[in-house]
Amino acid sequence: MKFAKLLRIAAAIILVIFSLSFFSCSKTKIQQSIPFSINTEKSANRNRKNKTKPRIGFSIASDTFILERWNKDIKIFSSEIAALGGEVLFQLSAGGTEAQITQIEYLLSKDIDALVVIPNDSDLLSGVIQQVTEKQIPVIAYDRPINGVPIDAYVSFDNKSVGMLMAKSLVAACPQGNYLIINGSRRDSNSYEVNRGIISVLDPFVTGGKIEIKRQIWLEEWSFDEALKKAGEVFATSTDFDAITCGNDQIAEAVLQLLAERRLAGKILVTGQDADLSACQHIAEGTQFMTVYKPIKSLATRAANVTMSLIKGTPETPDDYFPNKSGKLVPFYCEQPYAITKENLEETVIKDHFHTAQDIYRNLNK
Repeated sequence: MKFAKLLRIAAAIILVIFSLSFFSCSKTKIQQSIPFSINTEKSANRNRKNKTKPRIGFSIASDTFILERWNKDIKIFSSEIAALGGEVLFQLSAGGTEAQITQIEYLLSKDIDALVVIPNDSDLLSGVIQQVTEKQIPVIAYDRPINGVPIDAYVSFDNKSVGMLMAKSLVAACPQGNYLIINGSRRDSNSYEVNRGIISVLDPFVTGGKIEIKRQIWLEEWSFDEALKKAGEVFATSTDFDAITCGNDQIAEAVLQLLAERRLAGKILVTGQDADLSACQHIAEGTQFMTVYKPIKSLATRAANVTMSLIKGTPETPDDYFPNKSGKLVPFYCEQPYAITKENLEETVIKDHFHTAQDIYRNLNK
């Protein structure tokens, strides 16, 4: 628990430093094209009248920001916008959904031409997003969907495929036995898509009597501490599992800590997603079985291009359409994830410069 407290304190310090650095240099821009939106024409007209370069508001919630993953997204998105000549007004909410609503209202007052949002809660932002769309400002949901209101674009990975990749890797290595499923945040629609992918692969094995899903739990937040607590409660009653799927690498990290305490690390197959550095290190060391790599550069770059094309009124053709509980289908710009195991670290995350070989194999070289 001391480790968890130190992790939270360190995350808070990084959060403050990163926020200050972004607020002091929040100017970036774009000039490209892409198609489809309800709001693009009026947005483009307003942009021509009032300023010489597009201005994008970017809203992110703090409980997601402490994850290693989001730091990379923001840096790449901002640099892509800068390279294209746009400017980004970055806002970080430190208090969950309520603070995020306040920050979106603030961005709305800054004459933005588009709004990009990583929602704290997919279902609780519809009211403030409605205010944005009523002003004919394009809204782009990044990585996580925004539900209950028509928006212009959803840019993410195929999250059902994320779950399928986890489960396919496990059944290939462990086609029979006891499985534990630890899902991500109930507040994130992506958690349900990942779970849907896992179950779709496991179902035939369950029906055939080869695999038994002994337990399935859900977290309220993407939280290391909550995962540590809930997984600990499960392990207090039984550790008779052959495989464990975890909603992301942070959850897997908590599970691996608990297994290590019980001298079971490496004896039970554990999966995650995001290809965090620590997860890749665990994979190299043999304690984590696999993770799902989502090429963030391609996602953030595409989001930048989609955003700018919507501002110009020439949106790209989407890969698909996503039902977001608004009665209208949202254009879905979808990137593909990849399974990462010990066998393909070199040709994936290392080759893409997502992590260096030196960092991944650091503990093995000591």
